[in-house]
Amino acid sequence: MQLGFFTMPIHPLGRDWRETLREDQEAFLLADELGFSEGYVGEHVTDLAENITSCMVFLASLAGRIRQMRLGTGTVNLPNTHPAAVAAQISMLDHLLDGKLNFGISPGGLLSDAEVFGNLDADRNAMFLEGIDAVLKIWTTEAPYNIEGKYWTISTARTLLADIGQGIIGRPLQRPHPPVVITAVAPYSKGVSAAAARGWEPISANFLMPKWVGTHKAAYEEGCRQGGRAVDFANWRVAKSVFVADDARTARDYARGEGSPYVHYFRSLFTKLVKNGRSNLFKEDPDMADADLTLEHVLDRLIIAGTPDEVADKLLAFRAEVGPFGTLLYAGHDWRDPALARRSMRLMAEQVMPAINAALGPAESQAAE
Repeated sequence: MQLGFFTMPIHPLGRDWRETLREDQEAFLLADELGFSEGYVGEHVTDLAENITSCMVFLASLAGRIRQMRLGTGTVNLPNTHPAAVAAQISMLDHLLDGKLNFGISPGGLLSDAEVFGNLDADRNAMFLEGIDAVLKIWTTEAPYNIEGKYWTISTARTLLADIGQGIIGRPLQRPHPPVVITAVAPYSKGVSAAAARGWEPISANFLMPKWVGTHKAAYEEGCRQGGRAVDFANWRVAKSVFVADDARTARDYARGEGSPYVHYFRSLFTKLVKNGRSNLFKEDPDMADADLTLEHVLDRLIIAGTPDEVADKLLAFRAEVGPFGTLLYAGHDWRDPALARRSMRLMAEQVMPAINAALGPAESQAAE
């Protein structure tokens, strides 16, 4: 099993934006130094706590600084951006990153973003599908394109001057395009099946109950069968909020105590998702009333913390519960204590993952069938 990184940082309000952006960059640089295989970053425009407003701009800031790991948009929220802009910007970013880019996409989950971009009442799933189909067509057909859809019409027929390059959108370095990845947040996700059928790969979100993460295994298998693909769980990524410390007390205090960045993260998500009608993500019993759902229950089920041995055992139990997956994405959180945050990532890479892979054995550690 490989170790990757995923961050949708939720920083405390009032922190200096420059400071948190540098902190988020430092997390990626450390992950690269420690041998993480890939790193993803999310984006939201209308949230002061989730302060990375463009995952593409953020990843571009790491060009030339990341030495080995692949980087991924996590995700580009397609209904909020014109497909031609996405196609051009991802193409440029793939070149900036020397072909080490994964193209993560989604319909977007933050309702205030949908409102500010004017698609709150639209069918954002339909916009998402039209948008990605347009992007892929731009990359695989010749200008002037002539792509007509319900939401966007894309053409340079009136202005094309092919001999000097006008009217032509550049293509990515990776051909036909960077690997496409989707983030799945719903139980029994039909999106996972549809993505796998098209040759795309899933990430299961770190704020989804283990019971529901487990349903993505069957969805991925079904999608591979639909697409005539071999089922290879090495292509399934699962994100998880993990904190590792040298002693159990430090781990408990930082992950669950007063001022914990992990508690802050899940309190914010809990408030948003329950308010927006997505409390089902936190329930293991669909019939559970919202009034009976508590933040403490969410924290108990979604945070793994402890010493390296404890965390390795807990992650192995989690994997046994949800099924084999190829990459564990360590979820990034605010660095309330930079020394402890850095130490956690180092312990994860240098002690926890070797212990997990030793327990799994050579074949199982690849999570493939």
